[in-house]
Amino acid sequence: MKRATMARWDYLLDTTAPGDPRLVEGEAFRGALSHCTARPIRTVPFFDPGPWGGQWMKHVCNLDQTQANFAWCFDCVPEENSLRLRFGAVEIEVPAIDLVFAEPKALLGEPVHDRFGSEFPIRFDLLDTMAGGNLSLQVHPLTSYIREQFGLNYTQDESYYVLDAKPGALVYLGCKAGTDPAEMEAALTAAQRGEGRFRDEEFVARFPAKAHDHFLIPAGTLHCSGADSMVLEISATPFIFTFKLWDWERLGLDGRPRPINIERGMANICWDRDQHYAAQHLINCVTPVGKGSGWREERTGLHESEFIETRRHWFTDGVTHDTGGQRNGGVHVLNLVAGDEAIIESPEGAFDPFIVHYAETLIIPAAVGPYTLRPHGHGEAQECATIKAYVRTDP
Repeated sequence: MKRATMARWDYLLDTTAPGDPRLVEGEAFRGALSHCTARPIRTVPFFDPGPWGGQWMKHVCNLDQTQANFAWCFDCVPEENSLRLRFGAVEIEVPAIDLVFAEPKALLGEPVHDRFGSEFPIRFDLLDTMAGGNLSLQVHPLTSYIREQFGLNYTQDESYYVLDAKPGALVYLGCKAGTDPAEMEAALTAAQRGEGRFRDEEFVARFPAKAHDHFLIPAGTLHCSGADSMVLEISATPFIFTFKLWDWERLGLDGRPRPINIERGMANICWDRDQHYAAQHLINCVTPVGKGSGWREERTGLHESEFIETRRHWFTDGVTHDTGGQRNGGVHVLNLVAGDEAIIESPEGAFDPFIVHYAETLIIPAAVGPYTLRPHGHGEAQECATIKAYVRTDP
């Protein structure tokens, strides 16, 4: 309904704040969305507790210290996040998907829009297990499976970029070499019936995790993040299908078991992605791309089967990026993974300077074109780093 009527709205009434409704004219609202595509933007982050949640975000992101934990943060998921727009003294909050619907080509770039339509295909979120527990052992459906079973054209290929980790932290990735699928399914089913814990050490490969490691997780790969790590998850957006296989004998926050999908999960595990494959193809596949005065660029992924490309830039001086423009380029999503803060500027003065802080995610619309980053503020004397994701448009 939004897609069909947004161009004709006379007014938009924001009732997000109870007892404080705010009204803007439809023309002004559409103009604000158009303005968003000409500059870097941040969605409103959404923090939530979880049964495996940790303590890192509570302190680093200055959250409510009385909460037991925070498990995740949606930091760039337009289907889940909101946008705040200011008109003079009036501020409204609207679903970020409104921007995708209203300005898809300027936001995404025409090549990306041609492929995905009015959907935002890149997802950044934070997973906090510091002083917490393991995520559920899980697998995401293969593209063929999600198409045949759920009618979607792409699946949740993803990766874990480690922002921080305690000594001894692990990532579970791939199956053990020689794993017998029938034996593993029987062990999972028995554990689900309450007949003891699932013997993960017999079936699942584990790897040590430290800050700035990048683990690639194409669909079909058995995985989960272990306790005592802080992960930036970079993935494709269809996040509604995760097949949990084992949840470590715990209950959800509602006191009830979380859904387990052993049958569907087993149908999607790629058994050739064992510890040997993971070590060679899925962990820290870093390739130098370029360097200049005060900066260097590395390719960190993603896997060849995934449509997202990730690039890491280390910089002590200014470094130039370019979305390629609306017609031939694509949207960039980046996170400041090292350094206190950096400033984003337009070489042509096309937008006001924008400051990004450590662990924050930014969207750079395709229409922005060239932009620069450099260390700023308290981090000006530090080496900063960003991880940037975009949709591969090469054949």
